[in-house]
Formats: sequence, structure tokens, C-alpha cells
Amino acid sequence: MSETHATIPPGAPVFPPGRYGRRREPGRRRPALAALLVAAAVAALGLASYSLYDKYGDPAYGAQLVSYSDITDSQVVVDFRVTVPAGGSATCALRARSHDGAEVAREEVTVTARPGESHVTARHRLTTSARPFVGEVVRCRPAG
Repeated sequence: MSETHATIPPGAPVFPPGRYGRRREPGRRRPALAALLVAAAVAALGLASYSLYDKYGDPAYGAQLVSYSDITDSQVVVDFRVTVPAGGSATCALRARSHDGAEVAREEVTVTARPGESHVTARHRLTTSARPFVGEVVRCRPAG
């Protein structure tokens, strides 16, 4: 049956008969397939993230700032606690910042735990180039 002006609604496009092939019905959506593909992608990314963190992340070395004190125009004393593997050592980056946020001192300090212990409490004096406002432990990593 060919389309005529009497069989098509107003505003619908008119196609010549046989020119564009058979008209298809709107396709059935497959939400289950899309959800399955998304779940597989999320699982693959999660597995990759976990394996990379396990390989390159180092949760055995953690630092915690205990306090900073003795602030003068040229120094700050930083007390910090480091978690290391039992009897291990870590190199920690310490810094001091001025009131406007500028870094006025940075040093790397190596701390070593006593045999059988996994926590080290340390104190270090940072010599600064201007009056510090705060002392910080930036990060700790394996020594060496």
C-alpha cells in the first residue's frame, strides 16, 4: 500500500514508496544489557584500583602531627608520631608555613623504631626563613 495524502497525518514526512526500504518499528531497549556492561566496567576499574594500591600504595607508613611549639621568628619545633613496620624506619618531610601560607622551611627527617615497635614519636626543630605560623608533617615514606 502506498502512502497518500489521505493516509498520512499532517506534518509527517512523506517518503516515495520503495525508495528507502522497509520502515522499522522502534527498537526494543535492553536496559539489562547496559546495566550488565556498566557493572562489569565498575568491577574492572575497582579491581585495577585495588591491585595498583596494593602494589604501589604504602599504608604501613603513616604520620600524625602531635604538636608544634616554640615558634620564634626563625624556628618552630614539630612533635610527630610515625607508624612504621616493626623495627623499621621512615623518612618524613616536615615543613613550616607562614601566616599567608608561604612555605618558610622544609626538611626531610629519618626516624627509626626500636626493635619490635611500630610507632616512633619524634621531635624536630625546623629553622625557618621567616616567622612561621604552623608546622606540619607532609608525608612519610620508607627510608632509603
